Amino acid sequence: MEITEVRITLRDEEKLKAFANVTFDDAFVVRGLKVINGNNGYFVSMPSRKRPDGTYQDIAHPINNEMRDKLESVVLSEYEKALNEETSLQNLSDTEPKEEEAEPEEVSEEITEELTDEEAYGETPEEDMSEL
Repeated sequence: MEITEVRITLRDEEKLKAFANVTFDDAFVVRGLKVINGNNGYFVSMPSRKRPDGTYQDIAHPINNEMRDKLESVVLSEYEKALNEETSLQNLSDTEPKEEEAEPEEVSEEITEELTDEEAYGETPEEDMSEL
């Protein structure tokens, strides 16, 4: 049985660092694995449900240590890749040049004289209308 796809959804919580969905042989998916930051480093927790007595029971889990080690290795590797990609994207957005705000132009305090139509356009409004 081969692991053909691992999808990671990052979380930024104290212990829970990501969710993972793992596809086997392009035919079977197990959802809800968790990447946990434990006392001895990162580990993968299997999907589970809470029993009426308050304990948890795994919904799906490896039968032997070889498969558990393989699954944990692949999931943690994909978690590291996803974390590195997110960090790279954050660094890229932090280094992009931001638009600088233009400083307002200084306004001259001189008072300008209002121009008549003749001074502004070289003709009076009546002359302008007769051309139409």
